[in-house]
Amino acid sequence: MAEEVPKIKIMKGATADLSAATFQIHDESHTIGNALRWMLMKNPKVEFCGYSVPHPSENTIQVRIQMYDKLSSLAALIQALSDLDDLCVAVGDAYDTSLKTDSYERWVEQS
Repeated sequence: MAEEVPKIKIMKGATADLSAATFQIHDESHTIGNALRWMLMKNPKVEFCGYSVPHPSENTIQVRIQMYDKLSSLAALIQALSDLDDLCVAVGDAYDTSLKTDSYERWVEQS
């Protein structure tokens, strides 16, 4: 049986209070990395945030977060993931509503 890899791991070098840390997120790519960086930077308590893909053949990203006032970067990451999830749900709901109520040209497949 293969060893299970944790979804998120705190990399070496994090400060003891986690006010600055790099998180490795397994099985993700630029798609979530850029959206997550954007969401984190909307938080005024985040001093710095950036992400990278260490190597194209590895399916991981690394997200670096540095906070003002010794606040927790882990708490900021969890909040950003929750906010990003809420945003995706809102966009999905708006899209579904638009498809049902708005007027679009519809192509019907003919047999």
